[in-house]
Amino acid sequence: MTGQRRRNVLRGVAVLLSAGVALGLSACSSGSSSSSSGGTSGGLPKQIKVVAVEPQTGPAAFAGLAALKGYDVAINEINTSKYLGDSTIVLDKKDTAGSAQTAASEVSSAVADKNTTAIFGSVSSNEAVAQSPIAQKTKVPIIFTQAGSQGVVIGGYTFRCTPPMATYYTKMTDFTKPKGYKTVGVVYAAWSPTLNEIATKTLSSMGLNVVASVGTQQTTQDFSAPISQVLAKKPDVVSILLVGASNPTAMKQLRQAGYAGPVLGNSGASAGNLKPAGADGAGMVWAVDYSALNKSPSSEKFIAEYQKKFPGETPLNYAAEGYDAAWWLARALKDGNGAAHDVVQQNLAKVASTGFTGAMGDLKFEGNDLRLPGVLIQWDGTKEVLLPST
Repeated sequence: MTGQRRRNVLRGVAVLLSAGVALGLSACSSGSSSSSSGGTSGGLPKQIKVVAVEPQTGPAAFAGLAALKGYDVAINEINTSKYLGDSTIVLDKKDTAGSAQTAASEVSSAVADKNTTAIFGSVSSNEAVAQSPIAQKTKVPIIFTQAGSQGVVIGGYTFRCTPPMATYYTKMTDFTKPKGYKTVGVVYAAWSPTLNEIATKTLSSMGLNVVASVGTQQTTQDFSAPISQVLAKKPDVVSILLVGASNPTAMKQLRQAGYAGPVLGNSGASAGNLKPAGADGAGMVWAVDYSALNKSPSSEKFIAEYQKKFPGETPLNYAAEGYDAAWWLARALKDGNGAAHDVVQQNLAKVASTGFTGAMGDLKFEGNDLRLPGVLIQWDGTKEVLLPST
């Protein structure tokens, strides 16, 4: 064999070896991606990673922690019943600590992880509007609960399993119209997009003339000055639209200022948040999308499942929303038989187009956004009671 011929043969062997290595690497790569939850489309992986980025500390922690309980109850039910066959959902929980910047950062980390199938977004609107564009841009499905403002559902990969508060808050007319209220004075959390919308738009749409409106900041702890400004206008009724523990503080100061009438609140007063106000909180009324006091077969089933995991505890609306969000995702996973982001997105939209029965009743959607009629709740000084509606 000549030197030139030998060199040609060796060159050919090298090419064949190189091709073999490439094929081997390709085969390894294919096997690796099929076990990754975020990247598989043909069949479900054994473990389906979902990241919940919720406030576990901070002003909205009461809602975030309750939502996490709802996710936990649903995922336990989904996994133990083998609803997804041999595949299980694994929930990774991240704390926003009440910070929109942290909320966005945690979602950025979640979408960067190829194993992330979907995300449960924050219950807080100001955090959710920071998270939503990240998920939409990277095309990773994200399902929100509670965050009811504009700028949350912004594209095909963003979903919400809570009706925006403005869509069901008008249920309050069942309370205000029979009373004959014409004017309202409002103290509200200006930093909350949802409550800002209720204060500046929704109350007026209910036929009420807003004669005084004072916005407060997240750091506000003394509401006596805003209350004085509102009462100076002598409104027919007062509206306190605050978050969490701010509600009992404002209610005590409102009573100390001499106002003894009813108060239009919001769901941020629920979850036991009004209890510290005691008798001073009596008369606050608010609308919610779900209450365990409103009996129905699907709600009773949810409550039974919830109390298996949390004995003696009554689930809050935030938990019911989380429960239904997790089942929405499970239905999409089962229908699509895959955990690739585009497959999950398409099937979340498909499930929404037909609706389903969940803890909150028969769920109907407007695009990727839930709609429910709502119910009215009143604090009687010791507990929450369900008000009759028209």
